[in-house]
Amino acid sequence: MTGLDQFLWLIYPYIMLTLFVVGHIYRYNTDQFGWSAKSSEFLEKRNLKWASLLFHWGIIFVFFGHVAGVLVPKGFYEVIGVTDEMYHFGAVWIGGAAGLMAVAGILLLFIRRVTFRRLSIHSSTSDWITLILLAFVIVTGFTNTVGYTASGGEFDYRDSIGPWFRGILSFNPDAELMVGAPIGFQIHILGAFLLFGIWPFTRLVHVWSVPLTYLNRRYLVYRSMRPKKI
Repeated sequence: MTGLDQFLWLIYPYIMLTLFVVGHIYRYNTDQFGWSAKSSEFLEKRNLKWASLLFHWGIIFVFFGHVAGVLVPKGFYEVIGVTDEMYHFGAVWIGGAAGLMAVAGILLLFIRRVTFRRLSIHSSTSDWITLILLAFVIVTGFTNTVGYTASGGEFDYRDSIGPWFRGILSFNPDAELMVGAPIGFQIHILGAFLLFGIWPFTRLVHVWSVPLTYLNRRYLVYRSMRPKKI
């Protein structure tokens, strides 16, 4: 194992996670008025609806898929009677569908921001970096599922990436578990940690303030200035 491997799989994750935690504390204490999603619905509404729905629902299912595949040990599934075939069927088909929703949503959001001049003008550098990095992480994750796992690849991330990530959280990581992982999975993980690192300094902080009714709420409601007829 080289010095680069040690940096990438031991040091780099903790740098990004430290930025994630300390950055949120700093942002909350210094910029509570900026703690929002900075909605662009006033600038363009028609194309936002489907893009936002696909992206947010896709991300939610992808998140729980990652919890099931990375945070939950493989042995747990064996205890409850879930075979490898059953697990991989769900990971490919359910995970693939969720990933497709997220990919479609983020691409629609990107196209919307590029093609509508009013949105482009009012987009900050932070907005563009966040959107591009989100797209990168989502697309690389989706291609790993479709291009490798679904095509019969023998690599099982539950035997390496899962234990390594749980080791990160328990402060006992084993970098050697990641050295032999396919490059696509490595790129996806490095991009995801970079996203964690910049998270507190972008509009992504609004995730922690969104009520549970967000996904089925009505969009901006306008009240008419005309008096009601009695």
